[in-house]
Amino acid sequence: MNFFDKIKYNFQQQGVLAQIIIINVVVFLTINLVGNLSHLYLTPYVAMPIGGLAFLYKFWTIFTYMFTHENLGHIFWNMFLFYFTAQIFFTILGQKKMLYVYVMSGISGGALILILGLLFPASFGHSMLLGASAAVLGVGAVMAIYSPNYRVYLFGVLEMPYKYFYLLTFGLSTIIDLSVNTGGKISHIGGALFGVLYGYYLRKGIDLFNLNIFSSRNKKLKVVSNNTRSGYSSTKYDNSEQVMNEILDKISKSGYDSLTKKEKDELFKLSQKK
Repeated sequence: MNFFDKIKYNFQQQGVLAQIIIINVVVFLTINLVGNLSHLYLTPYVAMPIGGLAFLYKFWTIFTYMFTHENLGHIFWNMFLFYFTAQIFFTILGQKKMLYVYVMSGISGGALILILGLLFPASFGHSMLLGASAAVLGVGAVMAIYSPNYRVYLFGVLEMPYKYFYLLTFGLSTIIDLSVNTGGKISHIGGALFGVLYGYYLRKGIDLFNLNIFSSRNKKLKVVSNNTRSGYSSTKYDNSEQVMNEILDKISKSGYDSLTKKEKDELFKLSQKK
C-alpha cells in the first residue's frame, strides 16, 4: 500500500463528521500553506464568485465554497459549532443524513446569494462566497425543528433547549449587523431555510433524504432469505425499522430527553446503520 492509498484508507475509516472537518482543514492548509509557498492565490478556484456571470465558468464552486476558509478564526468557529451540532444530529438521525443536510444546506445558501447577485449585481460587486456557515447552520436548523427541546449546555454551564441555542447562534452570526458581510449572511439564511424545511417534513414523517434520487433507500425492498443459518431475515429488518420509527416518533412528540437510557442506546446503534 503506497502513501496515497494509506491516506485514502485512513480517511475512509473516519465517520462523516470527521471527514467533513478533515476536508475543511485540508483545504484551509492548502490555501494558506501551499498557496503561500508557491505564491499562488488559490481561493478564486474554490470560492464561489457572486455578483456577475463569473459563476458560469466556475460552476463547481457552489460545492467547494462550503469547505473553503482563509482565516483561522473563521474555520475554527465554523468547525467548533459544526462539531457541537453534528454530535447531536448523528446521534438521533444518523451520519448519512448529516452529510446530505450539510451539502444541501450549503448549496441552498449558495443558490440564494447567486440569484440575488444576478438580480442586484451592483449590491454585491464582483465578490466571492466562502465558508461552511450556511451548511453548518442548515444542520443546526434541522435539530431546532425536529428536536427543539433537546437539552444542551452553553459553555458547559447554562442549560437550555437546543432551539434557544440555535436562535442565539443564528442571531449572533446572521441577524446582528447584516450590513457587514451581507452576502455571507444571506447564504446563512438560505442554508437555514433548507434545514427548517428538512426538519419540518421529517417531523411529518417525510424524509427528503429518502426522496433523493441518489439515495438507495428511496426504494423499499422486502428481502426474503432462505438461509436460516445466517440469522438474518426480512422480519429482523422490519423490526429494526419499526423500533427506529417508534423512537423517532417519541422524540418528535416529547423531545430527546423523554427517551429512556435503553432507548437512547438503541437509537445510537440504529443510527450508525443509516
